[in-house]
Amino acid sequence: MEAVIDVRGVEKVYKGRVHALRGVDLRVGSGEIFGLLGPNGAGKSTLVKVLLTVIRASKCDGTLLGSKVGDKSRLREVGYLPEHHNFPKYLTSRQLLRHFGAMSGVDRPTRNRKADELLELVGMRDWANSKLGSYSKGMRQRVGLAQALMNDPKLVILDEPTDGVDPIGRKDIREILVRLKDEGRTVFLNSHLLSELEMVCDRVAIMVHGLMRQQGTIEELTDGQSGFAVRATAPISDEVRAQISSKLIGIDPIATDDPAELVFATGDAVQVQPVIDTLRANGLAIHQFGFRRPSLEELFVKAVQEQPDGARPGARREQKGARR
Repeated sequence: MEAVIDVRGVEKVYKGRVHALRGVDLRVGSGEIFGLLGPNGAGKSTLVKVLLTVIRASKCDGTLLGSKVGDKSRLREVGYLPEHHNFPKYLTSRQLLRHFGAMSGVDRPTRNRKADELLELVGMRDWANSKLGSYSKGMRQRVGLAQALMNDPKLVILDEPTDGVDPIGRKDIREILVRLKDEGRTVFLNSHLLSELEMVCDRVAIMVHGLMRQQGTIEELTDGQSGFAVRATAPISDEVRAQISSKLIGIDPIATDDPAELVFATGDAVQVQPVIDTLRANGLAIHQFGFRRPSLEELFVKAVQEQPDGARPGARREQKGARR
């Protein structure tokens, strides 16, 4: 797959001591929806600002849309929605979109047409002539998404696009993101709403303390942690567990803290039927049975709680000075 973003060893040190990025490698393929996750202070926004040439990296090797990072000419092909945008409240949404279209070099007839088309797309056509100051936060987010598309971008970078948006609005935005992907665009997301990302992203990356901890599809990130879980109505004794182990040759167990549960690394339900038979033979009823995969939230929490390579005791202090 052709890479839209392909950077290696990205570092950013503020004032010679605050390490916001510690050698980040990131690859985002063409036509995919990619989610970047991380706690506050992880370096997510710093990385985005490096890609958009808002700040200069201390070290960066790689490309954006096929050109070396820092080539401002390629930014004409990028749409961007920052997390804390502050659009002029005295403008209407139609005026705002036409304004951004003009700044992006879109000719007048095209920007006038696209403004109305994009307001229709994000469900804001009925408020096209209302001033932004009268909008709710969710409405401003919808308009913000529309402005990110005014220049017909190949790469769309969205920072918390569903922040302040109600459940119906989040569903609408997810559908828009899928539509952008179907059109061949690449969508790069920063978000704290992990369930939202899990529903829409092709691949995700988890960043902690300026380091990229994990990167890949959900299936790749949960490899070895997914399998069939069997939960009894009472704790399972060591004797019963030993009986089960003797019957499941070649199937690895997955650790669990629940004394009434057993989890096995297999996607084949037939292979774990002896587990059910053995539990019942020992007088234990089955409470739950089914395939289980760690959620994106579970992967995220685990990555954040683990001490990252290269982190130092002073990392917490450094995070305070770094931007997200």
